Amino acid sequence: MAERKISHKVSFSALTAPTLEEIRKHGDITPKGSVLDLFKVAEVHVEVPAESASDTSSESESSESNENYVGTYVSRYANTISHGTEALPRLDNFRNMYSVHAKARPTMDELHGQNNQITFHEKKQVMPTIHPEDSPPLKGKVIKFSWLEGVLMRCLLNIWGVMLFIRLSWVIGQAGVYQGLLAITWANVTTFITAISMSAVSTNGQIKGGGIYYMISRSLGPEFGAAIGLLFTIANSVAVALHIVGFCESMNDLLKVNKFGQIIDGGVHDTRVIGVIVLVAILILVFVGMDWVTRTQMLMLVILIAAQVNFIVGSIIGPVDDTERAQGFIGYDWETFKTNLEPSYERGLGDDQTVHDFFSVFGVFFPAVTGIVAGANLSGDLKDPASAIPKGTLLAIAITYCSYIIYGLMMAATAIRQATGNVTQYLDPGTGPLYTDCPTDDSCNYGLLRNAQVMELISSWGPLIYMGCFAASLSSAIASLVGAPRVLQALARDKLYPKIDFFAAGYGANNDPVRGYVLVFFISLGCVLVADLNAIAPMLSNIFLAAYCLINFSCFHATITKSPGWRPSFKYYNAWVSLIGSGLCITAMFLMNWITALVTVVISLVLYLYVTYRGPEVNWGSSTQAQSYNSALNSVLSLQKVEEHTKNYRPQILVLSGFPSSRPALIDFSHMLVKDISLMICGHVITGQVQQKARNVLTRHAHDWLTMQNRKGFYSIIEAGNVEQGAYSLMQAVGLGKLKPNMVLIGYKHDWVNSTKENLVQYFSLIQDSLRLHLAIGILRVEGGLDFSSQIEDQGQIVQQRIYEYQRKHMDLPKIVQNDKDEVAIDEVKGEHDLEGEIDHQADKPKDQLQVPGALDGKKKKKGRKISPSVMFPGPNGTTLPREMLNRITQFQQKQPTGVIDVWWLYDDGGLTLLLPYILTLRTQYAGCKLRIFSLSNRKDELVQEQRNMAALLSKLRIEFTDVIVIPDIAKKAEEGTKKEFDTLIEPLMYKSLFDSELIAQREKTNRHLRLRELLVQYSKESTLIVMTLLVPKTESVPAALYLAWLEIMSRGMPPFLFVRGNQTSVLTFYA
Repeated sequence: MAERKISHKVSFSALTAPTLEEIRKHGDITPKGSVLDLFKVAEVHVEVPAESASDTSSESESSESNENYVGTYVSRYANTISHGTEALPRLDNFRNMYSVHAKARPTMDELHGQNNQITFHEKKQVMPTIHPEDSPPLKGKVIKFSWLEGVLMRCLLNIWGVMLFIRLSWVIGQAGVYQGLLAITWANVTTFITAISMSAVSTNGQIKGGGIYYMISRSLGPEFGAAIGLLFTIANSVAVALHIVGFCESMNDLLKVNKFGQIIDGGVHDTRVIGVIVLVAILILVFVGMDWVTRTQMLMLVILIAAQVNFIVGSIIGPVDDTERAQGFIGYDWETFKTNLEPSYERGLGDDQTVHDFFSVFGVFFPAVTGIVAGANLSGDLKDPASAIPKGTLLAIAITYCSYIIYGLMMAATAIRQATGNVTQYLDPGTGPLYTDCPTDDSCNYGLLRNAQVMELISSWGPLIYMGCFAASLSSAIASLVGAPRVLQALARDKLYPKIDFFAAGYGANNDPVRGYVLVFFISLGCVLVADLNAIAPMLSNIFLAAYCLINFSCFHATITKSPGWRPSFKYYNAWVSLIGSGLCITAMFLMNWITALVTVVISLVLYLYVTYRGPEVNWGSSTQAQSYNSALNSVLSLQKVEEHTKNYRPQILVLSGFPSSRPALIDFSHMLVKDISLMICGHVITGQVQQKARNVLTRHAHDWLTMQNRKGFYSIIEAGNVEQGAYSLMQAVGLGKLKPNMVLIGYKHDWVNSTKENLVQYFSLIQDSLRLHLAIGILRVEGGLDFSSQIEDQGQIVQQRIYEYQRKHMDLPKIVQNDKDEVAIDEVKGEHDLEGEIDHQADKPKDQLQVPGALDGKKKKKGRKISPSVMFPGPNGTTLPREMLNRITQFQQKQPTGVIDVWWLYDDGGLTLLLPYILTLRTQYAGCKLRIFSLSNRKDELVQEQRNMAALLSKLRIEFTDVIVIPDIAKKAEEGTKKEFDTLIEPLMYKSLFDSELIAQREKTNRHLRLRELLVQYSKESTLIVMTLLVPKTESVPAALYLAWLEIMSRGMPPFLFVRGNQTSVLTFYA
């Protein structure tokens, strides 16, 4: 056979490298690089047969060229890569599967060589959130920023806002040096801790568009994220107005000082006119594009820095004339500094008559440090958000904090608190009042307390300070106007609020949120028309503090949950420091203005509860999910320490229902017994092996169905050779700790007469197995049966059908499974249709489009809204089922007619036969029914005494009943008609599953059951429900066919019938 040499490129970092002996045996490898090159891609020459060369060469051609070694390598190692399905570690394999760059790694089924099985496409995440980064590239120039211009510059511009120029001096004048620096430090400590927390959160994975909203929602979950995302959008919209109003105040002061006149009144109305013009201009700028916004902000940063240098130089030069001295600027003076050390709280500037205190001053100043998220808000426009956000934000906080402290000290040392500005008074202090005397509030308009333009007064060139103030206010306004719509856009993409997806659309290469720009414009316009800086600032401070509180809490929460997925590359954080940061934020909120803080908290809580109520179907791996796991685990472990007590007994049911939608009535009956306060597990046995993808599809559909039906329970699927083996495995393995079933509920086997002996033995053994494992057993029989899998169209059942079809074709499935109609955990194959395309299409759909009964064509069922059964249970091809069948399917969802529940408490099984019907009377469906108790008597002459004893026992057990009937003659011979009916029943089974010798050996028990049949017809034919103690089956003496014949003769033609057998452990007690 001809051979040729084929080149393969493999990664030794992902595979087991050949040993030295193997290399020596199969070929020499000559190193060309260092030892580290062993972990790089290497080219290996392999000798392979010619007929496999095509497969191998195709693999080789698609590989990258990176030759570090050249040699000859044995074929079987290369086949591990080229002919197998193993994949090397790649970045694209770890992306969100909805990303256009995502690559699917081979499944475990493919690695096991099960490619010839049915293919199921698994949906790994619900409600996909597609970000621009995961979408095909748009046309145009894409702008991505580094940490310098993307984060540091924007944070500096946003932090050094209008407050630096027109409120820092006022803060020092009101609070003094001590308390003023305390307020500055408190504010910066809060933002510094928040920045550290934000750095940790932002480096725990890839950060995309949405900034602070994205971080909180992915860390704490959609409920917190949606609440703070909407509030933060509003806060940034208000911040636009805040900075514009600050700009307008400076403009009014400039016009007034230079006597340029006024537009309307030189006050509020002028602020409104100028503010609207500026807001429109900024909106036009952001429409032009991010590139021009960045250029504009760079220019503003230069002006801003020049203005601060101008201020420093002016303070060193000192006052240049008497006018500046009369207005309160006296140069560096130790006595002035000592005077300004202590606070002097008075009314505010202008028309503000409020007498301030420390916390109100803190509230006015805090917006001066809130620009720390300016860079994070543009996370989608950064080259490397995880690196840029921590670096740029922390450096910006450090720079601005130092500047605030230094400038505050300089102002305290060079300017007095109040001055009249009267030069005559300053030059001739002996002839009249001093220029520092202020007998009335209006007599002094200069100084730290009265003049917002102290920095302009101190500077060497006043116009440059105005330019810096304009640059600071306008740059902050631009940053807020750019950031707020992007947060809203990210929130809209996630569809956490109804109709909000209108704002998800983006335009241009940078996916600009144009619609969000317009919305923020109108919100800002309304605030600009308020035209009061001090009224806007506290409200803004509260919302920012709420957002910062959640950022800190998200870091704290993610850390204490100790989830393996919490691996931030930023290591300089501490959970308890983050918690302290949250406490500082909350404290500051309520101390500034408790009413505004309370309103903020209430609004956040309402938004949180609203999103929780809507139940967004998202899976972001949040820390709340991790905490849910921790809480559940701790609760289960704590439950292990709780000793079981009879008073706390509740039925924990394993329902052998198969796929839940196959037997909805059985699920409904079990739900009535547990009613969301106990455990219900739906068990499903599948014969043979099933791909994991198929299991995932079945599990997802089952949970969706239970959710739509408002049935709280679990679904467990197991593979086994037959039903008995699978059920036996479920009984032993399902559950966790004390949260495991103590009762098994199955449907009655209606087709038992036509079943094979092996099938009968399996069903009979299932009953025995449950009792042998000390589990109670319940067998429910209703007229017409419980299996509706052939009548109800459900995608989960279609998956089952395809599984069984495949197994019958390829696995030689035994006939006992193909023809079986057990009301247990398996379903019959309903045809040989080719459903591959249909189920592939269904499995690929997003979760909000799954065609699950009750899903209402993909829309979530609204709470409190009653859905028609015809919609919840569609027939084949979407047809409407007949009313009679719908009534059978939903019979245990309906209100039962007023009547009695007959309880045939034949044997002491621990009281379960009595407890279950009592529980049913507590439910709405059976609320109008009363219990009637039947029991047996050993002696006829003690009938009255037995009746009294039973009534006394029921009274002590606090079980309400209408009557007690004691049966004295259970051993009496059955009537001939009953015997004949029984003989006709078992005739098809004779000499197949049942023999004369077995009938003779069990004739007394058979007669006993025939007598019970007669008594049931006599007393319980018109009952609403019958509950009877089940006779314990004994394999060595009772054949399966005969046992099922006894159950059949007793329950045939009767109302809904429940056979129950407890595990001989008390479930009732009359002790307190």
